Amino acid sequence: MDYDLMTVARLPAPDDNVAIATQTLEGGTRIRYDEQQFQLSHTILEGHRFASQPISELAALLSWGLPFGFATRAIAPGDYVCNQKMIDSLSIRNLSFQLPETPNFSDKIAPYVLNEAEFCPGKQLARYTDERCFLGYPRPGGRGVGTRNYIVVMGTTARTSSFARQLADMCRRGEVTSPLQKAYPNVDGIVAVTHTEGGEGRTPNNIDMLLRTLAGFAVHPNIGAMLLVDYGTEAVTNEMLQSYMQREGYALDDVVHRFYRLQGSFDTDLANGAKIINGWLGTVNSVPRTEQSLEYLKIALQCGGSDAFSGVSGNPLAAYVAKEVIRYGGCANLAETDELIGSEAYVLQNVRDLSTARTFLDTIERFKERVAWHGHSAEGNPSGGNNFRGLYNIAIKSIGAAMKRHPDVCLDYVINYSQLMESPGYYFMDSPGNDLESIAGQVASGSNMIFFVTGNGSITNFPFVPTIKIVTTSGRYEMLSKDMDVNAGAYLDGTPMEELGESMLDLTVDVASGERSVGEKAGHSQVSLWRDWKQTGPIDLEPLLSESELKSGEPIAVTAQRSVPTTLQFRALQTEAGCRTDQVGLILPTSLCSGQIAQMIAYRCNERKIGEKQGISRFVALPHTEGCGVSSGRSEEIYTRTMIGHLTHPTVALGLLLEHGCEKTHNDHVRHEIQNLGISPERYGWASVQLDGGIDAVIEKVQDWFSETLADKPPVPVVNAGLEHLCIAVTSTGEATEGVSQSLTQLTHRVAAAGGTVIVPANAEWLSVSVSHQPSVVHLTNTPTLAYGQRVEKAGFHIMETPTDQPTETLTGLGATGVDLALAHIVGAPLQSHVMVPLIQVSTDARTQSSYGTDLDSESANVDDLLALIVEVASRQYTPKLHGKGNTDFQLTRGLLGISM
Repeated sequence: MDYDLMTVARLPAPDDNVAIATQTLEGGTRIRYDEQQFQLSHTILEGHRFASQPISELAALLSWGLPFGFATRAIAPGDYVCNQKMIDSLSIRNLSFQLPETPNFSDKIAPYVLNEAEFCPGKQLARYTDERCFLGYPRPGGRGVGTRNYIVVMGTTARTSSFARQLADMCRRGEVTSPLQKAYPNVDGIVAVTHTEGGEGRTPNNIDMLLRTLAGFAVHPNIGAMLLVDYGTEAVTNEMLQSYMQREGYALDDVVHRFYRLQGSFDTDLANGAKIINGWLGTVNSVPRTEQSLEYLKIALQCGGSDAFSGVSGNPLAAYVAKEVIRYGGCANLAETDELIGSEAYVLQNVRDLSTARTFLDTIERFKERVAWHGHSAEGNPSGGNNFRGLYNIAIKSIGAAMKRHPDVCLDYVINYSQLMESPGYYFMDSPGNDLESIAGQVASGSNMIFFVTGNGSITNFPFVPTIKIVTTSGRYEMLSKDMDVNAGAYLDGTPMEELGESMLDLTVDVASGERSVGEKAGHSQVSLWRDWKQTGPIDLEPLLSESELKSGEPIAVTAQRSVPTTLQFRALQTEAGCRTDQVGLILPTSLCSGQIAQMIAYRCNERKIGEKQGISRFVALPHTEGCGVSSGRSEEIYTRTMIGHLTHPTVALGLLLEHGCEKTHNDHVRHEIQNLGISPERYGWASVQLDGGIDAVIEKVQDWFSETLADKPPVPVVNAGLEHLCIAVTSTGEATEGVSQSLTQLTHRVAAAGGTVIVPANAEWLSVSVSHQPSVVHLTNTPTLAYGQRVEKAGFHIMETPTDQPTETLTGLGATGVDLALAHIVGAPLQSHVMVPLIQVSTDARTQSSYGTDLDSESANVDDLLALIVEVASRQYTPKLHGKGNTDFQLTRGLLGISM
């Protein structure tokens, strides 16, 4: 076929020598351009690039008039432009055509050098003389104006995440008051804000930004009232946060709030929390929306699931509306530091002053340095989804991302992550390229509206700030119209940018005034803070990188001191694969962005009682914060191993992988990895939020798949089974006494001697006490037999490596090994159980018993008592108390070298 270039492709700038295909073009297609005609060398995917002019060896490849790579050989018009990363990324995709065998350009980009001698300060836009308003919630103490009015329950650290979710869910279900909107029309809702940080035993390296972010949330103008929850035993506490806010001058006294400590039973604390929130409702409702100037709008500019058209349609549209808001006196906030590497020349074309330009460049260098401490390069940012949609490297992704600054808008300020925006203008905020982590910082800095540009169709929303989602192409908008607010693809179809911009500005005012965005109507949201990093300076990484990731898997020899009664059996489910303690349906999100949808699906499946007659006890989802926006290498190996460990867990009767669609660890990635392990992908279901048509469509598809797959499955018989069929984890928190250590050691011996499996995390305190006081009983080596999350293959006694002391992360790793249940001796605050694996919590510590005794499963460490409890749980005759109450969580470690990008 023959086409004029501009009917099937785009040149972002007139001088570009590569064009972006606006549709998939077959190899051999003839293209007419600039009085010449040429033929495409290969099939070109939509969003991918082909040469529109001859490019000589070593010459720059240009998009938006800026270089994103250099030719490694002469490139003829029509040649598919590709680098090695794109070829590698697409090679695991199920494509129906041949890719180029070798790359024709390299990613090497010359570092940007600021010419200070010729620097000229940027030009400021004149503010409009007329006023434009929205209906917002005015706040005292200089907090600004809210676009929403929420009551928030916030876990100060990851240790109280589950409590915060349970309390907010209880309130939303109407156990506080019903119906909320009718009784309190000025209250937009009650939501939880939870995160992954502050839960380890040591002070985190990100302590300053963590406190700054939580403080920013607390005084955010969209907050009508906030309950901040901790145990008081964490590395970060309410007292630390309160002291930080007072020291740094945050307007805490002007916020309805309470710092609440969990120090009794879970149910009592829930009731107390509900009583506090119930008492706030009238006060929060007493603040009505009033007419407010647009100068109080603060826009977070974000992109995620980007494609080749993000910088052509979506980002320029967001930039246009941001420009208008700034001209009315408002703010806009650009972020994602590593996604501006390679675009420095464009960003600094219009900047307030030389100092701001220097600070911007210093921020990029500081980000690169921190990433390098962990053995990575910030230039490795683009995800597999980005590659699939035409973003080959960080330079071309960054150039497109930078288009969220309109050329007429001056870069006024460079701020730290979550630092408050205190003056009108255009800001750049330091943050990782991880969308959700970046958004959290922008919200904490004061953003009360989010513009989220997406090429693939990301469904991201924040709990208490509305998100307007802008999709880059009409095709994606039509596919996901129920999940997107604005079709920027109309620009590619011929609608002028000014017309689209004015229409979106009207929508922005309407949403700021209370009209719900598409995401708010969908009712899901996510929060993730900039995660902690382990390295604080340059080190020799060779020992960490050279060590084998997987361990031997060989059990450690133990000497039984007492025989196990032969009558000790549990009531097992006899499946084709063996005796099991439970049978669940699992919806496994392949990344952070599909986690909430997986939860929605599990809830719906449980409501419909799918599989109940076939012995499925429940459906579970495992939402998490990983799979995208994080470094590769060892952290990705940990992630993939842990996910597959849960997918293949003995209690999973049927599992389905749910991708968002644009992540690094998409379905094809997981399919490729399990095939390498000799596991057939046909055993599992596969679904995609984006490619299956959005939230409603994918929820329906997954429910139908489970229903149809389970329809002919016969009921599972129940049989008696010995301990040789059982795999348990044994751990402890706080200081372990010699008596506790002896009991847990004997428990381990008895189960292992009966042919069962016991896995102990290397960070379990009782283990070190056991080694010190009973060396003749346990024959240990210093080397764990299992890596974090490594599936156990041989029965016996194992130690799992733990590159973390965060309890939830430890339990997540244990879950991936295949344990049926876990037992922990507790000193201090109780733990959040694993979502899939029941956690028995016992304590012989008097203070723990006094504070949390009603939630403990036993106050005895007697071995026979513990074995009896284990058998009851394995037989499904007893559910550990906190597990049954939903005090559960799931969180992966990134190991020693993982870092946000």
